[in-house]
Amino acid sequence: MLAFIYSFILIFAEGGSGGGWWAKASPYLNYPGFEAWKFINLTIFIAIIVYLLKKPLSEAFKAKREAIRAELIRAEEEKQAALAKLTTAEAKLARIDTESEEILEKAKLEAKEEKARIGREADEEVKRLRAQAASEIDRKAQQVRAELRRFSAEESVRLAEEKIKQNINAAKDAELVKAGLQSIGGVN
Repeated sequence: MLAFIYSFILIFAEGGSGGGWWAKASPYLNYPGFEAWKFINLTIFIAIIVYLLKKPLSEAFKAKREAIRAELIRAEEEKQAALAKLTTAEAKLARIDTESEEILEKAKLEAKEEKARIGREADEEVKRLRAQAASEIDRKAQQVRAELRRFSAEESVRLAEEKIKQNINAAKDAELVKAGLQSIGGVN
Protein backbone atom coordinates (compact mmCIF):
# COMPACT_ATOMS: atom_id res chain seq x y z
CA MET A 1 0.00 0.00 0.00
CA LEU A 2 2.82 2.35 0.84
CA ALA A 3 4.47 1.45 -2.41
CA PHE A 4 1.26 2.45 -4.20
CA ILE A 5 1.21 5.80 -2.42
CA TYR A 6 4.86 6.32 -3.18
CA SER A 7 4.30 5.52 -6.85
CA PHE A 8 1.39 7.92 -6.98
CA ILE A 9 3.54 10.66 -5.51
CA LEU A 10 6.29 9.96 -8.04
CA ILE A 11 3.89 10.09 -10.99
CA PHE A 12 2.27 13.26 -9.70
CA ALA A 13 5.62 14.88 -9.05
CA GLU A 14 7.01 14.11 -12.55
CA GLY A 15 3.92 14.95 -14.50
CA GLY A 16 4.50 18.41 -15.82
CA SER A 17 6.83 20.19 -18.13
CA GLY A 18 10.41 20.40 -17.06
CA GLY A 19 10.22 17.45 -14.78
CA GLY A 20 8.98 19.36 -11.68
CA TRP A 21 10.63 19.67 -8.35
CA TRP A 22 11.01 15.95 -7.97
CA ALA A 23 13.27 15.73 -10.97
CA LYS A 24 15.52 18.39 -9.48
CA ALA A 25 15.57 16.78 -6.04
CA SER A 26 15.73 13.21 -7.30
CA PRO A 27 19.54 12.88 -7.31
CA TYR A 28 19.61 13.99 -3.70
CA LEU A 29 16.60 12.00 -2.61
CA ASN A 30 17.74 8.80 -4.33
CA TYR A 31 21.25 9.08 -3.02
CA PRO A 32 22.40 5.52 -2.18
CA GLY A 33 21.79 4.78 1.50
CA PHE A 34 19.60 7.89 1.93
CA GLU A 35 16.64 7.16 -0.35
CA ALA A 36 13.92 9.52 0.69
CA TRP A 37 11.13 7.09 -0.16
CA LYS A 38 12.15 5.05 2.90
CA PHE A 39 11.65 8.08 5.12
CA ILE A 40 8.38 8.99 3.45
CA ASN A 41 7.22 5.40 3.86
CA LEU A 42 8.23 5.49 7.54
CA THR A 43 6.44 8.81 8.05
CA ILE A 44 3.24 7.48 6.54
CA PHE A 45 3.49 4.29 8.60
CA ILE A 46 4.01 6.25 11.82
CA ALA A 47 1.10 8.57 10.95
CA ILE A 48 -1.23 5.57 10.44
CA ILE A 49 -0.03 3.90 13.68
CA VAL A 50 -0.52 7.14 15.60
CA TYR A 51 -3.99 7.56 14.12
CA LEU A 52 -4.98 3.98 14.99
CA LEU A 53 -3.43 3.91 18.46
CA LYS A 54 -4.20 7.48 19.50
CA LYS A 55 -7.52 6.71 21.22
CA PRO A 56 -6.50 3.51 23.09
CA LEU A 57 -3.18 5.04 24.08
CA SER A 58 -4.73 8.30 25.22
CA GLU A 59 -7.23 6.34 27.33
CA ALA A 60 -4.42 4.19 28.74
CA PHE A 61 -2.34 7.28 29.45
CA LYS A 62 -5.36 8.98 31.03
CA ALA A 63 -6.00 5.91 33.22
CA LYS A 64 -2.31 5.78 34.15
CA ARG A 65 -2.35 9.52 34.93
CA GLU A 66 -5.40 9.04 37.17
CA ALA A 67 -3.75 6.07 38.88
CA ILE A 68 -0.61 8.13 39.46
CA ARG A 69 -2.73 11.02 40.76
CA ALA A 70 -4.56 8.63 43.12
CA GLU A 71 -1.19 7.22 44.28
CA LEU A 72 0.09 10.74 44.89
CA ILE A 73 -3.03 11.62 46.89
CA ARG A 74 -2.77 8.41 48.89
CA ALA A 75 0.95 9.03 49.44
CA GLU A 76 0.17 12.56 50.65
CA GLU A 77 -2.46 11.20 53.05
CA GLU A 78 0.01 8.61 54.33
CA LYS A 79 2.60 11.35 54.71
CA GLN A 80 0.13 13.44 56.74
CA ALA A 81 -0.74 10.40 58.89
CA ALA A 82 2.96 9.68 59.42
CA LEU A 83 3.56 13.32 60.35
CA ALA A 84 0.69 13.14 62.83
CA LYS A 85 2.19 9.98 64.35
CA LEU A 86 5.59 11.64 64.46
CA THR A 87 4.11 14.65 66.22
CA THR A 88 2.38 12.38 68.72
CA ALA A 89 5.57 10.42 69.30
CA GLU A 90 7.58 13.62 69.78
CA ALA A 91 4.97 14.88 72.24
CA LYS A 92 5.21 11.59 74.15
CA LEU A 93 9.00 11.86 74.17
CA ALA A 94 8.74 15.39 75.50
CA ARG A 95 6.38 14.21 78.25
CA ILE A 96 8.52 11.18 79.08
CA ASP A 97 11.01 13.27 81.09
CA THR A 98 8.30 14.90 83.18
CA GLU A 99 6.47 11.60 83.57
CA SER A 100 9.65 9.83 84.67
CA GLU A 101 10.31 12.59 87.22
CA GLU A 102 6.74 12.33 88.46
CA ILE A 103 7.00 8.54 88.73
CA LEU A 104 10.31 8.86 90.57
CA GLU A 105 8.86 11.40 93.01
CA LYS A 106 5.80 9.23 93.52
CA ALA A 107 8.01 6.18 94.14
CA LYS A 108 10.10 8.14 96.65
CA LEU A 109 6.95 9.32 98.44
CA GLU A 110 5.54 5.79 98.49
CA ALA A 111 8.87 4.45 99.81
CA LYS A 112 8.87 7.10 102.55
CA GLU A 113 5.27 6.27 103.47
CA GLU A 114 6.09 2.54 103.43
CA LYS A 115 9.11 3.14 105.65
CA ALA A 116 6.97 5.13 108.09
CA ARG A 117 4.28 2.43 108.04
CA ILE A 118 6.84 -0.31 108.65
CA GLY A 119 8.32 1.78 111.48
CA ARG A 120 4.88 2.21 113.06
CA GLU A 121 4.15 -1.50 112.68
CA ALA A 122 7.54 -2.35 114.20
CA ASP A 123 6.87 -0.02 117.15
CA GLU A 124 3.44 -1.57 117.63
CA GLU A 125 4.97 -5.06 117.39
CA VAL A 126 7.63 -4.10 119.97
CA LYS A 127 4.93 -2.74 122.30
CA ARG A 128 2.86 -5.87 121.80
CA LEU A 129 5.85 -8.14 122.41
CA ARG A 130 6.83 -6.14 125.52
CA ALA A 131 3.29 -6.37 126.84
CA GLN A 132 3.22 -10.09 126.03
CA ALA A 133 6.62 -10.58 127.68
CA ALA A 134 5.50 -8.60 130.74
CA SER A 135 2.32 -10.67 131.05
CA GLU A 136 4.37 -13.86 130.57
CA ILE A 137 6.81 -12.72 133.24
CA ASP A 138 3.93 -11.92 135.60
CA ARG A 139 2.35 -15.31 134.94
CA LYS A 140 5.65 -17.11 135.47
CA ALA A 141 6.30 -15.07 138.61
CA GLN A 142 2.86 -16.06 139.97
CA GLN A 143 3.58 -19.69 139.14
CA VAL A 144 6.98 -19.50 140.84
CA ARG A 145 5.42 -17.78 143.88
CA ALA A 146 2.75 -20.48 144.06
CA GLU A 147 5.41 -23.17 143.79
CA LEU A 148 7.49 -21.42 146.44
CA ARG A 149 4.45 -21.20 148.76
CA ARG A 150 3.69 -24.85 148.19
CA PHE A 151 7.35 -25.80 148.66
CA SER A 152 7.54 -23.58 151.73
CA ALA A 153 4.39 -25.14 153.18
CA GLU A 154 5.61 -28.67 152.46
CA GLU A 155 9.01 -27.89 153.87
CA SER A 156 7.42 -26.29 156.96
CA VAL A 157 5.24 -29.38 157.46
CA ARG A 158 8.20 -31.68 156.98
CA LEU A 159 10.36 -29.73 159.38
CA ALA A 160 7.52 -29.59 161.91
CA GLU A 161 7.07 -33.37 161.61
CA GLU A 162 10.75 -33.92 162.18
CA LYS A 163 10.73 -31.62 165.21
CA ILE A 164 7.64 -33.28 166.56
CA LYS A 165 9.10 -36.74 165.98
CA GLN A 166 12.18 -35.71 167.84
CA ASN A 167 10.18 -34.29 170.77
CA ILE A 168 7.48 -36.93 171.00
CA ASN A 169 8.01 -40.15 172.89
CA ALA A 170 5.52 -42.83 173.97
CA ALA A 171 4.36 -41.03 177.14
CA LYS A 172 3.75 -37.74 175.38
CA ASP A 173 1.96 -39.58 172.61
CA ALA A 174 -0.50 -41.13 175.04
CA GLU A 175 -1.03 -37.80 176.72
CA LEU A 176 -1.78 -36.10 173.39
CA VAL A 177 -4.20 -38.81 172.37
CA LYS A 178 -6.15 -38.41 175.64
CA ALA A 179 -6.24 -34.66 175.26
CA GLY A 180 -7.51 -35.03 171.73
CA LEU A 181 -10.24 -37.47 172.78
CA GLN A 182 -11.41 -35.22 175.59
CA SER A 183 -11.67 -32.26 173.28
CA ILE A 184 -13.91 -34.31 170.97
CA GLY A 185 -16.18 -35.33 173.72
CA GLY A 186 -14.47 -38.22 175.38
CA VAL A 187 -14.67 -41.98 175.09
CA ASN A 188 -17.97 -43.63 176.05
